[in-house]
Amino acid sequence: MKYLDEYRNPKLARVLLDELTRVSTQPWTLMEVCGGQTHTIVRQGIDELLPAGIRMIHGPGCPVCVTPLETLDRAMAIAARPEVTLASFGDMLRVPGSSTDLLALKARGADVRVVYSPMDAVELARGLPERQVVFLAVGFETTAPANAMAVLRAAALGLDNFSMLVSHVLVPPAMTALMDTPECEVQAFLAAGHVCTVMGWTEYEPIAARYRVPIVVTGFEPLDLLEGILMAVRQLEEGRAEVENQYARAVSRTGNTAAQDAIRRVFRVGDRTWRGIGPIPSSGLMLADDFAAFDAARRFHVDTVVTAEHPDCIAGAILIGTKMPTDCTAYGTACTPRTPLGAPMVSSEGTCAAFHNAGRRRLVLRSLR
Repeated sequence: MKYLDEYRNPKLARVLLDELTRVSTQPWTLMEVCGGQTHTIVRQGIDELLPAGIRMIHGPGCPVCVTPLETLDRAMAIAARPEVTLASFGDMLRVPGSSTDLLALKARGADVRVVYSPMDAVELARGLPERQVVFLAVGFETTAPANAMAVLRAAALGLDNFSMLVSHVLVPPAMTALMDTPECEVQAFLAAGHVCTVMGWTEYEPIAARYRVPIVVTGFEPLDLLEGILMAVRQLEEGRAEVENQYARAVSRTGNTAAQDAIRRVFRVGDRTWRGIGPIPSSGLMLADDFAAFDAARRFHVDTVVTAEHPDCIAGAILIGTKMPTDCTAYGTACTPRTPLGAPMVSSEGTCAAFHNAGRRRLVLRSLR
């Protein structure tokens, strides 16, 4: 396909792999912080093609996977109310909560609807004045501007039957939290290109300087990732720790300032619990006080939900890169995309789903260690 084939050229991929082999003189461990990048790496077998000693570990870059379990249980408690229409992107419907998921709730009669934009949810509220329409707003900085604009639109229309259950998370605090863990093995990061399209990369510069860790803003196609890995390895080999931009066709240093202004207007930064990881200070976005009327958690009084993770799921260790999906005893048996025990197996950006869809077998991989 035009505009894609040029980033999937096997001859250029071979050139980049050969250059990686030439410049690398010692083992290095890199982490990509994006579920879309993880799927490309695994689907294309990039991690298996890298020179010996260069290891990729897969970070908490799947927004669906890190959405707190209590958020899902709150969403289901709200959706079960007879006056509520709950709107969500489709990838949230099969993510397991403590006891069920939104799709099962829909099958039992709850009014749960898939939308393709938060503005669709605003229009639902506008067209259904007798219903309370709640949008499940999850994601990294990438989806925050559209959600902010939906709140601003609902406010401008004077809608009193629209609200959001907000569970936004921020990438830089998660990277800092990972680097502060004693078991962290990350020596360089590939930063998510779409997040940086919105936010730029200035937030990453203090992280690179503080931890002496290279950070390369990287795209999502095979050549993007190979070049990003090469740029990171060159820094490591040269003893540098800087922020570099591989994804220059889409990302600037300052990002999209109009989108950032919308985020700052509607949201405030606060502490957030990440599913499988735990609380990370200043790692989430909450509705600002001026827009508290649109906070579904307050409107429906669901702040006291009690949750429980499945005991066989090791999603937390997978999300921080200390375990691989094939280390999980439930992988491919009790836990599959049809019967997921945790979010990384059901999400389109989850590491477990990436491994399963690529046919990575637990027994085979274990025998190669």
